[in-house]
Formats: sequence, structure tokens, C-alpha cells
Amino acid sequence: MTVESAPAAAAKDGRRGPVDPRLWRYSRSARGYLVLTVILSLVVTVTVVVSALMIGTVLAGVITDPAARTVSAWGTELTVLACAVAVRTVATWAHTRYAHRSASRVIGELRDEVLAAATALPSRELDPRRDELATVLTRGIEGLRAYLTGYLPALLLAVTVTPLTLLVILFVDTTSAAIVVITLPLIPVFMILIGLLTKGRAQASLKTMTALSAQLLDLLAGLPTLRALGRERGPERRVRELGDEHRHSTMASLRVAFLSSMVLELLATLSVALVAVSIGLRLVFGDMGLRAGVIALVLAPEVYLPLRMVGAQFHAADDGMAAADKAFGVLDERGESGRGPRTPVPAGPVVLRGVGVRTRAGLAPHGLDATLEAGRVTVLTGANGAGKSTALQLVLGLAEPDEGEVTIGGTPVRDLVRAQWWREVAWLPQHPVLIPGTLRENLDLTGPVDAHPDLVDRACTATGFDDVLAELPDGWETRVGVGGLGLSLGQRQRLALTRLLLSDARLVLLDEPTAHLDPETEARVLASIRELAARGAAVVMVGHREAVLAAGDTVVAVAADTGVPA
Repeated sequence: MTVESAPAAAAKDGRRGPVDPRLWRYSRSARGYLVLTVILSLVVTVTVVVSALMIGTVLAGVITDPAARTVSAWGTELTVLACAVAVRTVATWAHTRYAHRSASRVIGELRDEVLAAATALPSRELDPRRDELATVLTRGIEGLRAYLTGYLPALLLAVTVTPLTLLVILFVDTTSAAIVVITLPLIPVFMILIGLLTKGRAQASLKTMTALSAQLLDLLAGLPTLRALGRERGPERRVRELGDEHRHSTMASLRVAFLSSMVLELLATLSVALVAVSIGLRLVFGDMGLRAGVIALVLAPEVYLPLRMVGAQFHAADDGMAAADKAFGVLDERGESGRGPRTPVPAGPVVLRGVGVRTRAGLAPHGLDATLEAGRVTVLTGANGAGKSTALQLVLGLAEPDEGEVTIGGTPVRDLVRAQWWREVAWLPQHPVLIPGTLRENLDLTGPVDAHPDLVDRACTATGFDDVLAELPDGWETRVGVGGLGLSLGQRQRLALTRLLLSDARLVLLDEPTAHLDPETEARVLASIRELAARGAAVVMVGHREAVLAAGDTVVAVAADTGVPA
């Protein structure tokens, strides 16, 4: 895809012209860089015109006036020419120096904005877009560097240098100006034709890269399991196919880039040649002055150069703009539908009233009513897929109900200051979050606990993690990989439970807390959970086992409405 197809693409994918105003809205550094680029473009335009005028004046004078063939006779003109060349050089150097710095700042700001907006999305919206956003935030948005350092300056030069130099040519030689006016539209016409041929290549390339990245990450994450099953060589064919698809799409884009560059260079060369031939013939027959001819000849290439640069740079910038457009989509959704939390967390129980969440199969949960009171253990039970884990996400504010509401002290969760609410909640999901590092670093995720070694020992005893530590030669300094790699499922569960038992949160949410635990450890863990409630915390557990149900003060049955008769 080339610059010529940008207007058509804009109508389709939401962009608003070759310079997307959302870029300036979401990045302060981008606005400063735009101002600097505009100023430097105007400076370059002035130096181009001044240089052409001085060169034409000096050459015409030296050739037509033998008495003026000394340096001293043209001291003023040569000084002005040297200053113009020096200023143009400095302006080009300044832009090159600050362009990459500004591009890094812009990319960093956008990455932070998109990451914050993505993490604020409800989990139901984030999950299907996780791979796409990961690709955009890593490799995709880096493509904006070519847009900011190459395409944008070329575009600004095209709207400053091209019209102003054409205006100067018109004043000195109307015939050359007429030739330029006739031939200049050929460049965008051929750009449009090439753009129609390559329309959508950037989006296709980004889609292929996203699929490849997602499958590679899934493969790496599941490699230990695949090796245990003897299937580690099974997915390599699909990964190779995706790699080949990405290679083919990339090479196709490069071929189009070379083709369009050749076409643009050829058109610009032929157009300048027409101007030069016209000037040469008229000079031979005495139909124009030498000064006007030299000025027109010097300025003619400058008229076509910015458009050639725009076409050449757009191929490199389009991948970045395709990724940026997806990033802007996330930011736009935050601006349109995201209502910022603003209410401090009040005191009072958590109440779920007629809560329902719409899924593909219906509502799960459906019509859920529950009151989560301090000092009591509430157990959510029900069939798989009934929406028990979803109910916990509703309480956390990670999702919003389609029916009913979840309130704390009468205030809806969606209106709370989210960071303040999360500081008052401890959550143990089905798959505990463990970071690469030592076991001590994982224990300290909820805050340093070194000041209370007795509490740590009691928590480890309650969960049976003391037995795990005894088996590890490095104890708390044992290092684990991504997702707790190096520990078994049961050991990960015990570490996460130990971390949770050290929390002083007012609300404790546990999703299948005794999964992967033996009956003896389960009994100790449930006793410790009862102690949390006795200290004043509101405890909510999801579970099916009889021991878990017996540990609850209140058991709430969670049901789904799939529209299918029971």
C-alpha cells in the first residue's frame, strides 16, 4: 500500500487523512515534534528558493558579463548562498538529531497509554484481543518510528517546498511552470494505481505477525507438557507455515516498495528532463534569459523531490500506522465508553443483586443474589460454566454485569476508585500468578513480610508449604520461571495460599483454593481461611468439595440460564 491509497484506507479503517489527529491528541511529544518539523520545513523551503535565486544570478552574471568574473564582484550573492546552504544543512541536521529522540518519546507515551487502557478493559473484552495487543505494543507500534522520522517530514515538505518552488518558477518562467503543472499530477496518479494494487498489505502483514507471535508463545508455554507427552515436534509444521506466510507477505511488500520507487523516480526524471530540454531549446533560440533558465532548472527537481520522498517513505511507515490505528482504537474505546472511577470505597457489605452476565450460551451467572458480609465465609457452588469465577470478577470490577448490579455499601463497583478497591481485596484465581524470580520475591508481591517471620511460619504450616521449603535446597531463594515453572501445581497453589493468608484485606476471594491439595492439607487450609473470617474479613470461596461447603457460613448456588430446558 502506498500513500496514494491512504484516503481510501482512511475511510475504511478509521484514519482521518495521512496525518491522524489522534496521534497528536494522545501524545504530547508528538505535538512538539510536529511544530518543530513544520518550522524546519519552512526554513528548508526558504533556503531552497534563496539558493536557486543566488545560483541563477551568479551564473548568469558570470557568463554574460566578462567584467564581472571575479569573486569580489559577487561577494554579497556568494555570502547569501553560503548562508542559505549552511542554514539548510543545520536545519536538516537538527531534524535528524531530534527526530529519533522525539519518535522514541512518542512511541513510549503511546505504549504507556495503550497498556493502561488495555489493562482497564473488562476481561471478556481483553481476552480475545490479548495477542493482537501484545503484538501492537511490542513490534507493531515500533513501526511508527519510520512514519515520524521519514514519512511525516516528507509530507510536510510536499505541502511547503512543492507549491512555493512552483510559484517561484511561475514568476521567472511560465513555460517551465506549465510543464511542471502538467507532469506533476502524474506522480500521485501512479501512486494511486500502485496503492489500489497493494491495498491492505499492511493489515495482512500485521495479522500474520500476530498469529505467528500468539502460536509461538502458546508453544513455548506448553513445551514442557508437549515434551512429557512426546509431542514436542508436532506443532513445528504449523509454525513453519505461519513463518512462510509472514515471509511471503513481507517480501511482497518489499517488491511493491521497490516497484513504486522505480516508477516515481522514472516519472520525476522524465519530468525534469522535459523542463531541461525546453529551457535548453529556448536558450539556444534566444527566447528566454539565462538567469530565469538557471533558476527554473535548479528549482525543477525540488518540486518533484518531496512527492517522491512521500511515496518512498509511505511503505516503511504504513506498517506502523496500521498498528497505531489499532492502538488508537483501544484509546478511543476508553474515551468513549470508559467512565473513570471516582468514588472512594465506602464501608459496608458487598451485595450482588439479580446479577447476570451474557455469554454465547446465555446468561452465566443468572439472577445471582448474595451478600458478602465481614466475618463470614460465603461459598459459591454450582455446575461448571455456571459463572462462579465470573461472579468473583464482577466483585473485583474486572467485568460489568449485563443484568443487576454489584454494590459496596450501596455504591456500584464500577464507580469506585479502582486502585483503592483493589488494595482492600485479596484474590486467589484458579491459576495463581507467579513471577520469574525467587520464592521470596513471589511472597512479597502483596507487600514485604520479613517483619513478621512468625506469621510467615504459621501461614506456611497452615498450607503445607513448609514441607515444600524443606525439600528445596535454597529454601526461599529458590528461583522459579514464568508462571511458577519449576514447581508442581500443588506447590504453586500452596505458595499462593501462603501469600494470601498473610494479607490483611477486608475481602478475600478464593477460586477453588483447595484444588491440587491432599485432604490433610485441605483441612488445615480451610481452618486458616476460617481464621481470616474470624479476624473480620469477608471471605468468598468457589468450591465443590464437601469439606469446602462445610467450611462456609453461607452456601450460594450459582446457576446459568442457557435457554435449554433442564
